[in-house]
Amino acid sequence: MAGARVLLDQFSPYRSRRVIVEYDTRTTAAYLLDARGTIRVPVWLANHEMAPDSSDPEGLYRGQAPLMPAAHTKHPQGRAPFAEDSLRAVWFEEGDGVALLDDDGLLAIIPGWAEADSGLPGYAREAIGRSPYAWALDPVAAQLWPRVVHAEAYWDWRAAPNAWRSVQRTVFNHLTRTVGPAGHYWDVSDGHAPLIRVSERPPTEDRPYTVLSTVGMCGQRMPTLDRYMADTSAYARIELALATTTQAHVAARIFRWIGAFPWRAVTWFGTGHSVKWLDNPEDTAMRGGNAAVLLVADPTPLSGESGHLPPDTSGLTFHGDPVTWLWIVPITRPEHLFAKEHDSATLIDKLAAEGRSWILG
Repeated sequence: MAGARVLLDQFSPYRSRRVIVEYDTRTTAAYLLDARGTIRVPVWLANHEMAPDSSDPEGLYRGQAPLMPAAHTKHPQGRAPFAEDSLRAVWFEEGDGVALLDDDGLLAIIPGWAEADSGLPGYAREAIGRSPYAWALDPVAAQLWPRVVHAEAYWDWRAAPNAWRSVQRTVFNHLTRTVGPAGHYWDVSDGHAPLIRVSERPPTEDRPYTVLSTVGMCGQRMPTLDRYMADTSAYARIELALATTTQAHVAARIFRWIGAFPWRAVTWFGTGHSVKWLDNPEDTAMRGGNAAVLLVADPTPLSGESGHLPPDTSGLTFHGDPVTWLWIVPITRPEHLFAKEHDSATLIDKLAAEGRSWILG
C-alpha cells in the first residue's frame, strides 16, 4: 500500500501465494496475494491510533488500510507497533493458508478458504467479534493452533536432509510391490516444492503396456479441500498414473505440468475431475487432438475387449493419510464439455460404449 513500510514479505514454498505485512503509522495489515500479485485477502492486524466509531471497508482496496472501529478492537486507544524482527510466517502444508506469529504467539491466521469478496477475512488476535477487516482469533485459536503446530513441524521435517528421499523411497517401493520392476526415472520438478519424479514400469509378461507414475505428489497435502469437507484425510494425498503403449519418455512429458498443478493453481484433484490441458510445447505429440484429461481412481469400466485391468495400487499411507492413485485418461474438448454438463460417471459410460480404452496408445 502507498506510503506503508513492509514488515514481512514472503512467498509460500510453492510460490502460488504471498503474504505481505505492512505498517503505515495508523494501522498494520496483512495481505494474502496470489501468484499474479492480486490481493485475495486483506486482514487488519492492529490500530496504532484512536479507533473511530465506524470505518469504510473499501479503504482496503484504495491503497490505505482502514482503522478498525472501536467496538471490534481490543485496543480502541491504539497499541504500539509490532517489532519487525519478531514477525514470522508459517505456511500450512497445503500452501493455501498462512499463520502469522510474533513474540507474543499467534498473531493472525489466514486460512485457505478465506475470501474477502465473500465476507470471509482472516482471524486476528487484536480483533473482537466479526468485521469486514478481521474476525476474532480468540474463539478459534484452540481449534486452529494444532494446525499451525503441524505446519511448522511439517516444514521442519521437509528441511531435513533425508526427508524428500524418504518420500521417494516409500512411493517407489510401493510401486515395485504393486505394479512391477522399475525402468527409467525422470525429474519433472522445477527446483522448488513440490518435488516430483516420474517412475516408468515397463511391460511384463502379464501386462503389455507401460505404467508411468508420479513419485512425490503425496508428500504434501493438496490445497483447498477444507473449503468443501470437514475431514480431508481420505482425499488429501494422491499420485497420478498413466498407462500407455507409446514411447514412455514422450508420454511422461505430461507430468511436467500436471504433476505440480494442484499446488501451482491452488486446487485439488479427485476422481472424476477433468482438467483442461495446459498449452505446453513439450507434450504436443502426446496431446494430439485432446483438450483435457479425466482423472479416474478405477478405470476398469474402460478395459473393454482387451480385459486389461489396472494394477491395484491401494494400501499406501503417508503421514496417516491414505494415498490414492488417479489414472490419466485424455479426452477431447467435446468430451470435456460433456463432463462439465453431466458428470464423470456418465462420461465414463459414454466412453466405454464407444470402446475407449484407459490405456493410451
